[in-house]
Amino acid sequence: MEKLDLLRDKWQLLKAMNPVRIRNASKLWLSYHRSRITKKNHHSGMPMAISIEPTTACNLGCPECPSGLKQFTRPTGNLQMEVFEKLLDQLSKRLIYITFYFQGEPFINPRLSEMIKKAANKNIYTATSTNAHFLTSKKAKEVVESGLSRLIISIDGTTQEVYEAYRKQGSLEKVLEGTRNILHWKKELKSSTPHVIFQYLVVKPNEHQLDEVVELGNSLGVNEVKFKTAQVYDYMHGNPLIPDNPKYSRYKLQSDGTYVIKNKLVNQCWRMWHSCVVTFNGSVVPCCFDKDASHKLGEISVVPFREIWNGKQYNNFRQSILKSRSEIDICKNCSEGTKVWG
Repeated sequence: MEKLDLLRDKWQLLKAMNPVRIRNASKLWLSYHRSRITKKNHHSGMPMAISIEPTTACNLGCPECPSGLKQFTRPTGNLQMEVFEKLLDQLSKRLIYITFYFQGEPFINPRLSEMIKKAANKNIYTATSTNAHFLTSKKAKEVVESGLSRLIISIDGTTQEVYEAYRKQGSLEKVLEGTRNILHWKKELKSSTPHVIFQYLVVKPNEHQLDEVVELGNSLGVNEVKFKTAQVYDYMHGNPLIPDNPKYSRYKLQSDGTYVIKNKLVNQCWRMWHSCVVTFNGSVVPCCFDKDASHKLGEISVVPFREIWNGKQYNNFRQSILKSRSEIDICKNCSEGTKVWG
Protein backbone atom coordinates (compact mmCIF):
# COMPACT_ATOMS: atom_id res chain seq x y z
CA MET A 1 0.00 0.00 0.00
CA GLU A 2 2.82 2.43 0.84
CA LYS A 3 4.30 2.19 -2.68
CA LEU A 4 0.89 2.89 -4.18
CA ASP A 5 0.48 5.85 -1.82
CA LEU A 6 3.85 7.24 -2.89
CA LEU A 7 2.93 6.87 -6.55
CA ARG A 8 -0.33 8.70 -5.97
CA ASP A 9 1.53 11.52 -4.24
CA LYS A 10 4.02 11.80 -7.10
CA TRP A 11 1.12 11.83 -9.53
CA GLN A 12 -0.39 14.80 -7.67
CA LEU A 13 2.89 16.63 -8.17
CA LEU A 14 3.13 15.68 -11.84
CA LYS A 15 -0.40 16.99 -12.41
CA ALA A 16 0.84 20.43 -11.36
CA MET A 17 3.19 20.48 -14.35
CA ASN A 18 2.30 22.24 -17.58
CA PRO A 19 4.42 23.62 -20.45
CA VAL A 20 4.76 27.08 -18.88
CA ARG A 21 5.86 25.70 -15.50
CA ILE A 22 8.21 23.16 -17.05
CA ARG A 23 9.84 25.85 -19.20
CA ASN A 24 10.25 28.09 -16.16
CA ALA A 25 11.75 25.26 -14.08
CA SER A 26 14.21 24.55 -16.88
CA LYS A 27 15.35 28.19 -16.90
CA LEU A 28 15.94 28.03 -13.15
CA TRP A 29 17.86 24.77 -13.38
CA LEU A 30 20.08 25.98 -16.22
CA SER A 31 20.81 29.36 -14.65
CA TYR A 32 21.63 27.73 -11.30
CA HIS A 33 24.15 25.33 -12.82
CA ARG A 34 25.68 28.07 -14.95
CA SER A 35 26.12 30.15 -11.79
CA ARG A 36 27.51 27.20 -9.83
CA ILE A 37 30.12 26.46 -12.49
CA THR A 38 31.16 30.03 -13.27
CA LYS A 39 30.84 31.31 -9.66
CA LYS A 40 29.03 34.34 -11.07
CA ASN A 41 25.35 34.93 -10.47
CA HIS A 42 23.16 34.26 -13.49
CA HIS A 43 19.47 34.02 -12.85
CA SER A 44 16.50 33.38 -15.09
CA GLY A 45 12.92 32.45 -14.32
CA MET A 46 10.43 32.93 -11.49
CA PRO A 47 10.20 30.72 -8.39
CA MET A 48 8.70 27.30 -8.96
CA ALA A 49 8.21 26.74 -5.23
CA ILE A 50 7.56 29.02 -2.28
CA SER A 51 6.94 28.68 1.43
CA ILE A 52 4.40 31.08 2.82
CA GLU A 53 3.80 31.66 6.51
CA PRO A 54 0.18 31.35 7.70
CA THR A 55 1.10 32.61 11.19
CA THR A 56 4.01 33.16 13.58
CA ALA A 57 1.92 32.06 16.57
CA CYS A 58 2.23 28.60 18.13
CA ASN A 59 0.47 26.75 20.93
CA LEU A 60 3.56 24.68 21.87
CA GLY A 61 6.95 25.56 23.35
CA CYS A 62 9.48 23.32 21.59
CA PRO A 63 13.04 23.97 22.85
CA GLU A 64 14.72 24.68 19.49
CA CYS A 65 11.88 26.70 17.97
CA PRO A 66 11.93 30.51 18.21
CA SER A 67 8.18 30.61 17.59
CA GLY A 68 7.36 28.27 20.46
CA LEU A 69 9.85 29.99 22.74
CA LYS A 70 8.49 33.45 21.78
CA GLN A 71 12.00 34.60 20.87
CA PHE A 72 11.20 36.48 17.66
CA THR A 73 12.17 40.10 17.25
CA ARG A 74 9.57 40.32 14.46
CA PRO A 75 5.85 40.65 15.18
CA THR A 76 3.36 37.85 15.69
CA GLY A 77 0.37 37.72 13.40
CA ASN A 78 -1.70 35.85 10.81
CA LEU A 79 -1.37 35.96 7.03
CA GLN A 80 -4.23 38.02 5.64
CA MET A 81 -6.19 36.80 2.63
CA GLU A 82 -5.47 39.92 0.57
CA VAL A 83 -1.71 39.45 1.02
CA PHE A 84 -1.97 35.81 -0.02
CA GLU A 85 -4.18 36.56 -3.04
CA LYS A 86 -1.80 39.28 -4.19
CA LEU A 87 1.11 36.86 -4.07
CA LEU A 88 -0.85 34.07 -5.75
CA ASP A 89 -1.92 36.37 -8.59
CA GLN A 90 1.69 37.30 -9.28
CA LEU A 91 3.20 33.80 -9.09
CA SER A 92 0.60 31.12 -9.82
CA LYS A 93 1.28 30.68 -13.54
CA ARG A 94 4.78 29.35 -12.86
CA LEU A 95 4.40 27.90 -9.37
CA ILE A 96 4.45 24.14 -9.00
CA TYR A 97 4.57 23.82 -5.21
CA ILE A 98 3.42 25.91 -2.21
CA THR A 99 4.31 25.00 1.36
CA PHE A 100 1.94 26.67 3.79
CA TYR A 101 4.42 26.68 6.62
CA PHE A 102 7.41 28.63 7.89
CA GLN A 103 7.20 29.39 11.61
CA GLY A 104 4.22 28.90 13.92
CA GLU A 105 1.33 26.43 13.80
CA PRO A 106 -0.44 26.94 10.45
CA PHE A 107 -3.93 26.00 11.61
CA ILE A 108 -4.01 28.86 14.10
CA ASN A 109 -4.84 30.90 10.99
CA PRO A 110 -8.63 30.44 10.66
CA ARG A 111 -8.57 30.97 6.87
CA LEU A 112 -5.80 28.51 6.01
CA SER A 113 -8.12 26.00 4.34
CA GLU A 114 -9.52 28.77 2.11
CA MET A 115 -5.99 29.73 1.03
CA ILE A 116 -5.09 26.13 0.28
CA LYS A 117 -8.25 25.76 -1.83
CA LYS A 118 -7.41 28.87 -3.86
CA ALA A 119 -3.96 27.46 -4.64
CA ALA A 120 -5.31 23.97 -5.37
CA ASN A 121 -7.84 25.49 -7.79
CA LYS A 122 -4.87 26.84 -9.75
CA ASN A 123 -3.49 23.30 -9.97
CA ILE A 124 -0.58 23.94 -7.57
CA TYR A 125 0.74 21.14 -5.34
CA THR A 126 0.07 22.23 -1.76
CA ALA A 127 1.59 21.07 1.53
CA THR A 128 1.60 22.06 5.16
CA SER A 129 3.13 20.86 8.43
CA THR A 130 1.18 20.78 11.69
CA ASN A 131 1.28 19.64 15.29
CA ALA A 132 -2.33 18.46 14.68
CA HIS A 133 -3.78 19.98 17.87
CA PHE A 134 -6.36 22.01 15.91
CA LEU A 135 -7.57 19.22 13.62
CA THR A 136 -11.06 18.82 14.99
CA SER A 137 -13.51 16.80 12.93
CA LYS A 138 -14.90 20.01 11.39
CA LYS A 139 -11.44 21.37 10.56
CA ALA A 140 -10.27 18.00 9.20
CA LYS A 141 -13.25 17.92 6.83
CA GLU A 142 -12.32 21.44 5.63
CA VAL A 143 -8.72 20.35 5.04
CA VAL A 144 -9.70 17.32 2.96
CA GLU A 145 -12.21 19.38 0.97
CA SER A 146 -9.60 22.10 0.35
CA GLY A 147 -7.64 19.80 -1.96
CA LEU A 148 -4.46 19.88 0.16
CA SER A 149 -1.92 17.59 -1.50
CA ARG A 150 0.30 16.75 1.49
CA LEU A 151 -0.17 16.96 5.25
CA ILE A 152 2.86 16.51 7.49
CA ILE A 153 1.95 15.70 11.08
CA SER A 154 4.69 16.10 13.68
CA ILE A 155 4.73 13.16 16.06
CA ASP A 156 7.91 12.95 18.10
CA GLY A 157 7.10 10.14 20.51
CA THR A 158 4.71 7.23 20.97
CA THR A 159 4.04 7.90 24.65
CA GLN A 160 3.04 11.19 26.25
CA GLU A 161 6.19 11.32 28.37
CA VAL A 162 8.51 10.96 25.40
CA TYR A 163 6.40 13.14 23.10
CA GLU A 164 6.36 16.10 25.48
CA ALA A 165 10.12 15.86 26.09
CA TYR A 166 10.42 17.88 22.88
CA ARG A 167 6.84 18.99 22.11
CA LYS A 168 6.49 21.03 25.29
CA GLN A 169 2.87 21.74 26.32
CA GLY A 170 1.67 19.29 23.68
CA SER A 171 -0.72 16.34 23.90
CA LEU A 172 0.01 13.10 22.04
CA GLU A 173 -3.66 12.19 22.27
CA LYS A 174 -4.53 15.41 20.42
CA VAL A 175 -2.09 14.45 17.66
CA LEU A 176 -3.65 10.99 17.33
CA GLU A 177 -7.18 12.43 17.42
CA GLY A 178 -6.33 14.94 14.69
CA THR A 179 -4.76 12.21 12.58
CA ARG A 180 -7.83 9.99 12.95
CA ASN A 181 -10.09 12.90 11.96
CA ILE A 182 -8.16 13.52 8.75
CA LEU A 183 -8.11 9.84 7.83
CA HIS A 184 -11.82 9.52 8.63
CA TRP A 185 -12.76 12.36 6.29
CA LYS A 186 -10.46 11.12 3.53
CA LYS A 187 -12.38 7.84 3.64
CA GLU A 188 -15.78 9.49 4.06
CA LEU A 189 -15.22 11.85 1.12
CA LYS A 190 -13.46 9.17 -0.95
CA SER A 191 -10.45 11.45 -1.36
CA SER A 192 -6.93 10.31 -2.18
CA THR A 193 -5.55 13.53 -0.69
CA PRO A 194 -3.95 14.75 1.43
CA HIS A 195 -0.99 12.37 1.48
CA VAL A 196 -0.57 12.03 5.26
CA ILE A 197 2.95 11.80 6.65
CA PHE A 198 3.94 11.13 10.24
CA GLN A 199 7.15 13.15 10.64
CA TYR A 200 9.36 12.09 13.51
CA LEU A 201 12.04 14.57 14.56
CA VAL A 202 14.74 12.31 15.96
CA VAL A 203 16.27 13.62 19.20
CA LYS A 204 17.98 11.80 22.03
CA PRO A 205 14.87 11.53 24.25
CA ASN A 206 12.86 9.75 21.54
CA GLU A 207 15.36 7.83 19.41
CA HIS A 208 14.46 4.54 21.13
CA GLN A 209 10.90 4.67 19.74
CA LEU A 210 11.62 4.66 15.99
CA ASP A 211 10.18 1.18 15.40
CA GLU A 212 7.19 1.97 17.56
CA VAL A 213 6.21 5.07 15.57
CA VAL A 214 6.32 3.06 12.34
CA GLU A 215 3.97 0.51 13.91
CA LEU A 216 1.72 3.30 15.17
CA GLY A 217 1.58 4.95 11.76
CA ASN A 218 0.75 1.67 10.07
CA SER A 219 -1.97 0.87 12.59
CA LEU A 220 -3.65 4.24 12.04
CA GLY A 221 -3.29 4.10 8.26
CA VAL A 222 -1.09 7.11 7.51
CA ASN A 223 0.51 7.04 4.09
CA GLU A 224 4.11 7.41 5.20
CA VAL A 225 6.39 7.69 8.24
CA LYS A 226 9.47 9.87 7.82
CA PHE A 227 12.39 10.49 10.15
CA LYS A 228 13.93 13.95 10.25
CA THR A 229 17.19 15.09 11.78
CA ALA A 230 16.98 17.96 14.25
CA GLN A 231 18.67 21.33 13.91
CA VAL A 232 20.03 22.56 17.25
CA TYR A 233 21.57 25.98 17.75
CA ASP A 234 24.15 25.28 20.44
CA TYR A 235 25.87 22.12 19.20
CA MET A 236 29.64 22.71 19.34
CA HIS A 237 30.06 21.34 22.87
CA GLY A 238 27.23 18.88 22.64
CA ASN A 239 23.51 19.25 23.18
CA PRO A 240 21.11 16.99 25.11
CA LEU A 241 18.94 16.74 21.99
CA ILE A 242 21.65 15.30 19.71
CA PRO A 243 20.84 11.58 19.28
CA ASP A 244 23.40 8.86 19.95
CA ASN A 245 22.70 7.19 16.60
CA PRO A 246 24.84 9.13 14.09
CA LYS A 247 22.45 8.19 11.26
CA TYR A 248 19.90 10.59 12.69
CA SER A 249 22.20 13.43 13.68
CA ARG A 250 23.17 16.49 11.63
CA TYR A 251 26.35 16.73 13.69
CA LYS A 252 29.38 14.54 14.20
CA LEU A 253 31.61 14.18 17.23
CA GLN A 254 35.27 15.04 16.71
CA SER A 255 38.29 13.61 18.53
CA ASP A 256 38.58 16.74 20.69
CA GLY A 257 35.05 16.25 22.03
CA THR A 258 33.43 19.03 20.01
CA TYR A 259 30.75 18.66 17.36
CA VAL A 260 30.64 19.95 13.79
CA ILE A 261 27.86 19.92 11.22
CA LYS A 262 28.19 16.87 8.95
CA ASN A 263 27.66 18.39 5.55
CA LYS A 264 30.33 20.29 3.73
CA LEU A 265 29.37 23.95 3.40
CA VAL A 266 29.93 24.41 -0.32
CA ASN A 267 29.47 27.76 -2.05
CA GLN A 268 26.22 27.04 -3.83
CA CYS A 269 22.55 26.70 -2.92
CA TRP A 270 19.80 25.55 -5.24
CA ARG A 271 17.16 27.13 -2.99
CA MET A 272 18.39 30.62 -3.83
CA TRP A 273 17.50 30.01 -7.47
CA HIS A 274 14.21 28.12 -7.35
CA SER A 275 12.33 29.14 -4.19
CA CYS A 276 11.91 31.60 -1.34
CA VAL A 277 9.94 32.24 1.83
CA VAL A 278 7.26 34.89 2.33
CA THR A 279 6.38 35.83 5.90
CA PHE A 280 2.83 36.43 7.13
CA ASN A 281 3.17 40.20 6.60
CA GLY A 282 4.69 40.01 3.11
CA SER A 283 8.44 40.11 3.71
CA VAL A 284 10.48 38.05 1.25
CA VAL A 285 13.38 36.15 2.86
CA PRO A 286 15.81 33.74 1.22
CA CYS A 287 14.94 30.45 2.93
CA CYS A 288 13.47 28.65 5.94
CA PHE A 289 16.73 28.95 7.91
CA ASP A 290 16.11 32.68 8.24
CA LYS A 291 13.58 32.11 11.00
CA ASP A 292 13.58 35.66 12.37
CA ALA A 293 13.51 37.24 8.88
CA SER A 294 16.86 38.96 9.42
CA HIS A 295 17.68 38.96 5.68
CA LYS A 296 14.68 40.74 4.21
CA LEU A 297 15.03 41.07 0.46
CA GLY A 298 11.88 43.05 -0.13
CA GLU A 299 8.23 43.64 0.80
CA ILE A 300 5.45 42.58 -1.55
CA SER A 301 3.28 45.37 -0.13
CA VAL A 302 5.77 47.90 -1.50
CA VAL A 303 6.87 46.50 -4.88
CA PRO A 304 5.77 43.62 -7.13
CA PHE A 305 7.34 40.27 -6.34
CA ARG A 306 9.11 40.09 -9.70
CA GLU A 307 11.08 43.26 -8.87
CA ILE A 308 12.22 41.73 -5.57
CA TRP A 309 13.09 38.35 -7.12
CA ASN A 310 15.14 39.95 -9.91
CA GLY A 311 16.34 42.92 -7.89
CA LYS A 312 19.84 43.99 -6.95
CA GLN A 313 19.53 42.97 -3.29
CA TYR A 314 18.41 39.41 -4.11
CA ASN A 315 21.07 38.97 -6.79
CA ASN A 316 23.75 40.29 -4.44
CA PHE A 317 22.65 37.69 -1.89
CA ARG A 318 22.90 34.93 -4.50
CA GLN A 319 26.38 36.16 -5.41
CA SER A 320 27.42 36.12 -1.74
CA ILE A 321 26.37 32.44 -1.60
CA LEU A 322 28.64 31.67 -4.56
CA LYS A 323 31.51 33.62 -3.02
CA SER A 324 31.56 32.47 0.62
CA ARG A 325 28.54 30.76 2.10
CA SER A 326 30.32 30.22 5.41
CA GLU A 327 30.20 33.97 6.06
CA ILE A 328 26.38 34.06 6.00
CA ASP A 329 24.93 33.46 9.46
CA ILE A 330 21.82 31.52 8.39
CA CYS A 331 23.95 29.17 6.27
CA LYS A 332 26.34 28.08 9.04
CA ASN A 333 23.94 25.53 10.54
CA CYS A 334 22.37 24.45 7.25
CA SER A 335 22.15 20.81 6.27
CA GLU A 336 20.60 21.50 2.87
CA GLY A 337 21.10 23.66 -0.17
CA THR A 338 23.01 21.58 -2.71
CA LYS A 339 20.33 19.06 -3.60
CA VAL A 340 18.41 20.01 -6.73
CA TRP A 341 14.66 19.89 -6.20
CA GLY A 342 12.80 16.96 -7.68
